[in-house]
Amino acid sequence: MESDYNVIMVTRTGWAVLVLLLLAVMPAAGCLPAAGPVTPSPDEPESVPVYGYRVVNTYPHDPGAFTQGLVFEDGVLYEGIGREAFSSLRKVELETGKVLQVHELPDRYFGEGITIFGGRVIQLTWRSNKGFVYDKESFELIDEFAYPIEGWGLTHDGDMLIMSDGSDTLHFLDPTHFEITGEIRVTDGDLSVRRLNELEYIDGVIYANIWQTDRIAMISPENGRVTGWIDLEGILQLQAGDGPADVLNGIAYDAENDRLFVTGKLWPRLFEIQLVPQERPS
Repeated sequence: MESDYNVIMVTRTGWAVLVLLLLAVMPAAGCLPAAGPVTPSPDEPESVPVYGYRVVNTYPHDPGAFTQGLVFEDGVLYEGIGREAFSSLRKVELETGKVLQVHELPDRYFGEGITIFGGRVIQLTWRSNKGFVYDKESFELIDEFAYPIEGWGLTHDGDMLIMSDGSDTLHFLDPTHFEITGEIRVTDGDLSVRRLNELEYIDGVIYANIWQTDRIAMISPENGRVTGWIDLEGILQLQAGDGPADVLNGIAYDAENDRLFVTGKLWPRLFEIQLVPQERPS
């Protein structure tokens, strides 16, 4: 930090008076904090509620699956897998982790978020500006569409598709023509929440993984305000024989039985959890 001072010399008859006046002490530009993802401390008095978790069940998960999208419907999981030359769409048996059905993407595409809308599975790709639409039962490719941003997470609210691109903005798409019709900026208080990744819409709230953290933001679709945080720190405890795991990424909801599932990229397990409110320090 640097300080700016003005020195004023005042001369009068027979006397010299030196006056030192401190006008301002300002931080240099290089001292300003860099912008980044917002993960507020849960003990801040004005922060939104923070939830912990209780593991209800643990299921096998393919440790080679670089999970980018996750959906639960009709008793099975649908999973979007990423990485160039290894991207796919899968149907997976929850209890065993067995892959029941798979559609491989062309090698040039990096698969991203998925959702199920109107009997179709919709899958994004990362930087190719292209999405794919499949028949839910056969995985037959029935349509393609373009978008001008990166593709990260995807969900829907029953009327519109909701898409993330890794920034602090969520985009709303018409599910018929796939045109972006609106957007909201996600904030916690006055601060932006960035790196929005995999999405799930649950009971009127958008759940969003924050890339490279153990947190999920709970977001109002009306104004983008974060209404709560889920802290999943420590949920994956690697055991002997487990391979390397990547970041938390994957949220699915069983609406019929009110079950919430989470997993991550290259994780050997998928977890069914219940949210537990965290007590604030007095």
